[in-house]
Order: sequence, then structure tokens, then C-alpha cells
Amino acid sequence: MERYDPEMTLSAEEWLETDEGERIQLVEEYHRDARIALPKRTRRLHACMHVIVENQLAANDEPVVRALVRLMKEGLSRHDAVHAIGSLVAEEVYDLLKEHDPPETAHARYYAAIERLTAATWRASGDD
Repeated sequence: MERYDPEMTLSAEEWLETDEGERIQLVEEYHRDARIALPKRTRRLHACMHVIVENQLAANDEPVVRALVRLMKEGLSRHDAVHAIGSLVAEEVYDLLKEHDPPETAHARYYAAIERLTAATWRASGDD
């Protein structure tokens, strides 16, 4: 894979065949080249959230795919929809570290949050 553009649907096969470190680098390069200002200390984390969501989409993780489609129908760009889903990934990682829940519980909580996610709730959260 030569470049990443969050507004374009990725080739799942090509994405998943790309080394994870290279995926992160491609996302970082996209944001740099698009002149999207991100604090230096969070650039890598931001890219990792993109990669996690894109990995789920490429793996055809159905609740995540449905959420992406729903969010875009509600008016979000694909990039913003990835951010909205990524915000839930970040919350789930935080909760996993804090709560020490079993993976099944954490997974169920994440999917429930994905199903509830709307463009309006994401915009209201201030994560955009």
C-alpha cells in the first residue's frame, strides 16, 4: 500500500497485507500531508486509533461496518466516521486498563456503544 486516505474505502486485502507499523506511518503521513494539525505528543496515538478502526473495517467486523455506513448516512465524512468510532476504541482501551474486565465483557460493552453511536451523539461529545 502506497498511501492512506481516510475518505476512500480501502482494499481490505491490501490493507491487511501491509505491515502494522507501515499502516501507522501511512496514517501519520496522510495527516501531515493534509496539514491536519495534531499535537506532536498525540500524533502516533491518533494514527493508531485510525489503524485499529481500519483493521476492524478490513476484517469486516459487522457492527463497526454498520456504524461506519450509518454515520456517513447521517452526514459525517468517512474520515470523521473513523474518528467517531476511534473515540469509542479509545474509551474501551481506557476502561480495559481501569476496570480489568474480562475480554468478553469489554467486547460486549464496545459493541453496545458502537450500536448506540450516532453522528449527533459524537458531535455532542466534543470529540470532533
